[in-house]
Amino acid sequence: MMNQKNNYQLLSLDMDGTLLNSAKQIPCETTAAIQDLMERGVEVVVGTGRGLAELADYRNAFQGMHYGLLVSGGLIYDFQQEKPLTLHALSLEQCQRLLEAAADEDAMVHILTVHDSVAREQDIFHMDDFSMSVYQDMYERICDRQDDLVRYVQEHADEILKINLYHRSTASRERSRQRLAGLGMNLVLAEKTGLEASPAGITKASGLKELCKLLNIPLAATVAVGDAPNDLEILQIAGLSAAMGNATDSIKEICDVIVSDNDHNGVLEVIRRYFL
Repeated sequence: MMNQKNNYQLLSLDMDGTLLNSAKQIPCETTAAIQDLMERGVEVVVGTGRGLAELADYRNAFQGMHYGLLVSGGLIYDFQQEKPLTLHALSLEQCQRLLEAAADEDAMVHILTVHDSVAREQDIFHMDDFSMSVYQDMYERICDRQDDLVRYVQEHADEILKINLYHRSTASRERSRQRLAGLGMNLVLAEKTGLEASPAGITKASGLKELCKLLNIPLAATVAVGDAPNDLEILQIAGLSAAMGNATDSIKEICDVIVSDNDHNGVLEVIRRYFL
Protein backbone atom coordinates (compact mmCIF):
# COMPACT_ATOMS: atom_id res chain seq x y z
CA MET A 1 0.00 0.00 0.00
CA MET A 2 1.19 3.51 -0.79
CA ASN A 3 0.86 5.77 2.23
CA GLN A 4 1.95 9.18 1.04
CA LYS A 5 -0.58 11.54 -0.45
CA ASN A 6 -0.36 12.55 -4.08
CA ASN A 7 1.38 9.32 -5.18
CA TYR A 8 -1.83 7.80 -6.51
CA GLN A 9 -2.34 8.07 -10.25
CA LEU A 10 -5.77 6.51 -10.77
CA LEU A 11 -9.07 6.64 -8.88
CA SER A 12 -11.76 4.06 -9.70
CA LEU A 13 -15.26 4.91 -8.48
CA ASP A 14 -18.19 2.55 -8.30
CA MET A 15 -21.43 4.36 -9.10
CA ASP A 16 -24.54 2.97 -7.42
CA GLY A 17 -24.15 3.10 -3.66
CA THR A 18 -20.83 4.94 -3.98
CA LEU A 19 -20.55 7.94 -6.29
CA LEU A 20 -24.35 8.26 -6.53
CA ASN A 21 -26.43 9.15 -3.51
CA SER A 22 -29.76 7.52 -2.73
CA ALA A 23 -31.48 9.83 -5.23
CA LYS A 24 -29.07 8.56 -7.93
CA GLN A 25 -27.36 11.96 -8.14
CA ILE A 26 -23.71 13.02 -7.90
CA PRO A 27 -23.24 15.81 -5.33
CA CYS A 28 -22.02 19.01 -7.00
CA GLU A 29 -19.06 19.25 -4.62
CA THR A 30 -17.93 15.77 -5.64
CA THR A 31 -18.27 16.57 -9.34
CA ALA A 32 -16.09 19.66 -8.87
CA ALA A 33 -13.47 17.67 -6.96
CA ILE A 34 -13.36 15.01 -9.70
CA GLN A 35 -12.89 17.68 -12.36
CA ASP A 36 -10.09 19.21 -10.31
CA LEU A 37 -8.37 15.83 -9.96
CA MET A 38 -8.52 15.21 -13.70
CA GLU A 39 -7.08 18.66 -14.38
CA ARG A 40 -4.19 17.73 -12.08
CA GLY A 41 -3.49 14.69 -14.25
CA VAL A 42 -5.08 11.96 -12.14
CA GLU A 43 -7.00 9.34 -14.14
CA VAL A 44 -10.50 9.16 -12.67
CA VAL A 45 -12.58 6.29 -14.02
CA VAL A 46 -16.02 4.94 -13.26
CA GLY A 47 -15.73 1.28 -12.30
CA THR A 48 -19.35 0.25 -12.62
CA GLY A 49 -21.70 -2.52 -13.56
CA ARG A 50 -23.52 -0.05 -15.76
CA GLY A 51 -23.15 0.13 -19.52
CA LEU A 52 -22.83 3.16 -21.78
CA ALA A 53 -26.57 3.69 -22.13
CA GLU A 54 -26.93 3.91 -18.35
CA LEU A 55 -24.33 6.67 -18.08
CA ALA A 56 -26.24 9.12 -20.27
CA ASP A 57 -27.70 11.03 -17.32
CA TYR A 58 -24.19 11.78 -16.01
CA ARG A 59 -22.47 12.89 -19.21
CA ASN A 60 -21.89 16.44 -17.94
CA ALA A 61 -20.40 15.23 -14.66
CA PHE A 62 -17.94 13.03 -16.56
CA GLN A 63 -16.69 15.69 -18.95
CA GLY A 64 -12.97 15.27 -19.39
CA MET A 65 -12.98 11.67 -18.17
CA HIS A 66 -10.91 9.54 -20.51
CA TYR A 67 -11.94 5.98 -19.68
CA GLY A 68 -14.79 3.96 -18.26
CA LEU A 69 -14.39 0.57 -16.63
CA LEU A 70 -17.91 -0.52 -17.54
CA VAL A 71 -20.21 -3.56 -17.46
CA SER A 72 -18.37 -4.99 -14.42
CA GLY A 73 -15.08 -5.22 -16.29
CA GLY A 74 -16.57 -6.50 -19.54
CA LEU A 75 -15.84 -3.24 -21.35
CA ILE A 76 -13.10 -0.63 -21.15
CA TYR A 77 -14.40 2.35 -23.09
CA ASP A 78 -12.50 5.37 -24.38
CA PHE A 79 -14.89 8.28 -23.89
CA GLN A 80 -12.75 10.69 -25.90
CA GLN A 81 -12.37 8.43 -28.95
CA GLU A 82 -15.86 6.96 -28.42
CA LYS A 83 -14.73 3.38 -28.91
CA PRO A 84 -14.13 0.19 -26.89
CA LEU A 85 -10.55 -0.60 -25.94
CA THR A 86 -11.33 -4.09 -24.63
CA LEU A 87 -14.51 -6.14 -24.43
CA HIS A 88 -15.49 -9.63 -23.25
CA ALA A 89 -18.72 -11.31 -24.34
CA LEU A 90 -20.81 -14.19 -23.06
CA SER A 91 -21.29 -17.18 -25.36
CA LEU A 92 -24.62 -17.82 -27.05
CA GLU A 93 -25.09 -20.97 -24.98
CA GLN A 94 -24.48 -19.07 -21.75
CA CYS A 95 -27.01 -16.44 -22.75
CA GLN A 96 -29.58 -19.11 -23.56
CA ARG A 97 -29.07 -20.84 -20.20
CA LEU A 98 -29.51 -17.52 -18.42
CA LEU A 99 -32.79 -16.89 -20.24
CA GLU A 100 -34.01 -20.37 -19.33
CA ALA A 101 -33.25 -19.79 -15.65
CA ALA A 102 -35.01 -16.42 -15.76
CA ALA A 103 -38.10 -17.94 -17.37
CA ASP A 104 -38.34 -20.64 -14.70
CA GLU A 105 -38.06 -18.06 -11.91
CA ASP A 106 -40.22 -15.42 -13.64
CA ALA A 107 -37.26 -13.05 -13.28
CA MET A 108 -36.54 -9.83 -15.14
CA VAL A 109 -33.77 -10.06 -17.75
CA HIS A 110 -31.51 -7.08 -18.42
CA ILE A 111 -29.02 -7.44 -21.28
CA LEU A 112 -25.97 -5.21 -21.81
CA THR A 113 -24.03 -4.80 -25.04
CA VAL A 114 -21.45 -2.14 -25.82
CA HIS A 115 -24.04 0.51 -26.63
CA ASP A 116 -27.42 -0.90 -25.61
CA SER A 117 -29.37 -1.70 -22.47
CA VAL A 118 -32.13 -4.21 -23.30
CA ALA A 119 -35.18 -5.44 -21.39
CA ARG A 120 -38.82 -6.42 -21.92
CA GLU A 121 -41.36 -3.63 -21.68
CA GLN A 122 -43.60 -5.66 -19.37
CA ASP A 123 -40.72 -5.92 -16.88
CA ILE A 124 -39.64 -2.29 -17.17
CA PHE A 125 -43.07 -1.08 -16.08
CA HIS A 126 -43.18 -3.46 -13.10
CA MET A 127 -39.70 -3.09 -11.66
CA ASP A 128 -41.06 -2.81 -8.13
CA ASP A 129 -41.83 -6.54 -8.39
CA PHE A 130 -38.07 -7.12 -8.58
CA SER A 131 -37.05 -4.58 -5.87
CA MET A 132 -35.67 -2.32 -8.61
CA SER A 133 -38.14 0.57 -8.61
CA VAL A 134 -35.38 3.14 -8.00
CA TYR A 135 -34.15 2.42 -11.53
CA GLN A 136 -37.53 2.39 -13.28
CA ASP A 137 -37.42 5.98 -14.55
CA MET A 138 -34.00 5.43 -16.09
CA TYR A 139 -34.96 2.11 -17.67
CA GLU A 140 -38.08 3.66 -19.18
CA ARG A 141 -35.92 6.31 -20.82
CA ILE A 142 -32.86 4.39 -21.98
CA CYS A 143 -33.79 0.75 -22.55
CA ASP A 144 -34.18 -0.85 -25.95
CA ARG A 145 -37.45 -2.73 -25.43
CA GLN A 146 -37.40 -6.23 -26.86
CA ASP A 147 -40.22 -8.67 -26.20
CA ASP A 148 -38.51 -11.73 -27.69
CA LEU A 149 -35.22 -11.96 -25.81
CA VAL A 150 -34.47 -15.46 -27.09
CA ARG A 151 -34.47 -14.10 -30.61
CA TYR A 152 -32.48 -11.05 -29.51
CA VAL A 153 -29.58 -13.07 -28.09
CA GLN A 154 -29.51 -15.26 -31.20
CA GLU A 155 -29.27 -12.19 -33.43
CA HIS A 156 -26.63 -10.54 -31.21
CA ALA A 157 -24.32 -13.45 -30.48
CA ASP A 158 -20.82 -12.31 -29.42
CA GLU A 159 -22.15 -8.83 -28.56
CA ILE A 160 -23.64 -9.49 -25.12
CA LEU A 161 -21.23 -8.49 -22.36
CA LYS A 162 -23.40 -9.13 -19.31
CA ILE A 163 -26.87 -10.29 -18.35
CA ASN A 164 -28.51 -9.23 -15.10
CA LEU A 165 -31.34 -11.33 -13.68
CA TYR A 166 -33.57 -9.50 -11.21
CA HIS A 167 -35.64 -11.87 -9.11
CA ARG A 168 -38.81 -11.61 -7.07
CA SER A 169 -37.08 -12.82 -3.90
CA THR A 170 -33.65 -13.68 -2.56
CA ALA A 171 -34.69 -17.36 -2.44
CA SER A 172 -35.45 -17.22 -6.16
CA ARG A 173 -32.07 -15.63 -6.82
CA GLU A 174 -30.32 -18.39 -4.90
CA ARG A 175 -32.05 -21.05 -6.98
CA SER A 176 -30.79 -19.34 -10.13
CA ARG A 177 -27.28 -19.02 -8.73
CA GLN A 178 -27.08 -22.72 -7.93
CA ARG A 179 -28.54 -23.69 -11.28
CA LEU A 180 -26.08 -21.55 -13.23
CA ALA A 181 -22.95 -22.43 -11.24
CA GLY A 182 -20.35 -24.34 -13.23
CA LEU A 183 -21.31 -22.94 -16.63
CA GLY A 184 -18.16 -20.87 -17.07
CA MET A 185 -19.59 -17.57 -15.88
CA ASN A 186 -18.74 -15.13 -13.11
CA LEU A 187 -21.91 -14.83 -11.03
CA VAL A 188 -22.19 -11.94 -8.57
CA LEU A 189 -24.98 -10.89 -6.22
CA ALA A 190 -26.15 -7.31 -6.78
CA GLU A 191 -28.92 -5.03 -5.55
CA LYS A 192 -31.56 -6.77 -3.40
CA THR A 193 -32.44 -9.64 -5.74
CA GLY A 194 -30.03 -9.26 -8.66
CA LEU A 195 -27.65 -11.83 -10.11
CA GLU A 196 -25.05 -10.46 -12.55
CA ALA A 197 -23.60 -12.89 -15.09
CA SER A 198 -20.32 -12.07 -16.87
CA PRO A 199 -17.80 -14.29 -18.68
CA ALA A 200 -15.55 -16.35 -16.40
CA GLY A 201 -12.71 -14.31 -14.97
CA ILE A 202 -14.26 -10.98 -15.89
CA THR A 203 -14.63 -8.61 -12.94
CA LYS A 204 -13.94 -4.98 -12.20
CA ALA A 205 -10.52 -6.19 -11.03
CA SER A 206 -9.68 -7.78 -14.38
CA GLY A 207 -10.77 -4.56 -16.05
CA LEU A 208 -8.56 -2.48 -13.77
CA LYS A 209 -5.59 -4.71 -14.57
CA GLU A 210 -6.22 -4.29 -18.30
CA LEU A 211 -6.58 -0.53 -18.02
CA CYS A 212 -3.47 -0.13 -15.86
CA LYS A 213 -1.49 -2.14 -18.40
CA LEU A 214 -2.73 0.10 -21.21
CA LEU A 215 -1.85 3.25 -19.25
CA ASN A 216 1.38 1.91 -17.73
CA ILE A 217 0.13 2.63 -14.21
CA PRO A 218 1.12 0.21 -11.43
CA LEU A 219 -1.74 -1.29 -9.43
CA ALA A 220 -0.05 0.06 -6.30
CA ALA A 221 -0.79 3.57 -7.59
CA THR A 222 -4.54 3.02 -7.77
CA VAL A 223 -7.38 3.76 -5.36
CA ALA A 224 -10.73 1.96 -5.63
CA VAL A 225 -13.95 2.89 -3.83
CA GLY A 226 -17.00 0.63 -3.58
CA ASP A 227 -19.80 -0.74 -1.47
CA ALA A 228 -21.09 -4.06 -2.78
CA PRO A 229 -20.07 -7.67 -3.58
CA ASN A 230 -19.40 -6.82 -7.24
CA ASP A 231 -16.65 -4.47 -5.98
CA LEU A 232 -14.88 -7.15 -3.96
CA GLU A 233 -12.15 -8.14 -6.41
CA ILE A 234 -11.19 -4.61 -7.47
CA LEU A 235 -10.95 -3.53 -3.83
CA GLN A 236 -8.67 -6.49 -3.13
CA ILE A 237 -6.14 -5.59 -5.83
CA ALA A 238 -6.13 -1.78 -5.71
CA GLY A 239 -3.24 0.01 -4.01
CA LEU A 240 -5.73 1.52 -1.59
CA SER A 241 -9.28 0.28 -1.03
CA ALA A 242 -12.03 2.41 0.50
CA ALA A 243 -15.41 1.11 1.61
CA MET A 244 -18.39 3.40 1.79
CA GLY A 245 -20.16 3.72 5.13
CA ASN A 246 -23.16 1.99 3.54
CA ALA A 247 -21.05 -0.91 2.25
CA THR A 248 -21.84 -4.50 3.17
CA ASP A 249 -19.93 -5.91 6.14
CA SER A 250 -18.00 -8.26 3.86
CA ILE A 251 -16.70 -5.28 1.88
CA LYS A 252 -15.81 -3.25 4.96
CA GLU A 253 -13.81 -6.17 6.32
CA ILE A 254 -11.41 -6.31 3.37
CA CYS A 255 -10.89 -2.57 2.79
CA ASP A 256 -8.04 -0.40 4.01
CA VAL A 257 -10.32 2.45 5.06
CA ILE A 258 -14.01 3.14 5.63
CA VAL A 259 -15.47 6.55 4.77
CA SER A 260 -18.89 8.17 5.10
CA ASP A 261 -21.88 6.70 3.30
CA ASN A 262 -23.07 7.70 -0.17
CA ASP A 263 -25.53 10.23 1.25
CA HIS A 264 -22.74 11.99 3.19
CA ASN A 265 -20.14 12.35 0.45
CA GLY A 266 -17.78 9.50 1.25
CA VAL A 267 -16.17 9.81 -2.18
CA LEU A 268 -15.22 13.42 -1.44
CA GLU A 269 -13.53 12.21 1.75
CA VAL A 270 -11.37 9.83 -0.28
CA ILE A 271 -10.39 12.55 -2.73
CA ARG A 272 -9.49 15.06 -0.02
CA ARG A 273 -7.64 12.53 2.12
CA TYR A 274 -5.57 10.75 -0.51
CA PHE A 275 -5.26 13.09 -3.48
CA LEU A 276 -5.40 16.72 -2.40
